[in-house]
Amino acid sequence: MSRHVPQGLDEVIHHPTRLQLMAFLSGCAEAEFGSVRDYCGISDASVSRIAQALESAGYVQVRKGYIGRRPRTWLSLTPEGRTALVGHMAALQSLAAAAQQAGARSPGWSAE
Repeated sequence: MSRHVPQGLDEVIHHPTRLQLMAFLSGCAEAEFGSVRDYCGISDASVSRIAQALESAGYVQVRKGYIGRRPRTWLSLTPEGRTALVGHMAALQSLAAAAQQAGARSPGWSAE
């Protein structure tokens, strides 16, 4: 069986953790690395790996700097990332609506 990604879904952000990270970033101008890690409930290594993949796709910008002498990393969505997220979410909504309509037409289907 071949794996088919429905039209409009973005394979780069389709993974639940990538989607969660992007959704979190969509709610702010930028977020400190630790805040992203804590919200997503994943390890530093996972945030780094996901951020790198999303940065390579042009969806996330990584900014490094200091607060006092302590190094910090901030993440933010790029305009392309925001557009990709909106399109992906619209495709998910469409997929869910189509599935619900198909189920409603199927014999033995119940909305309960």
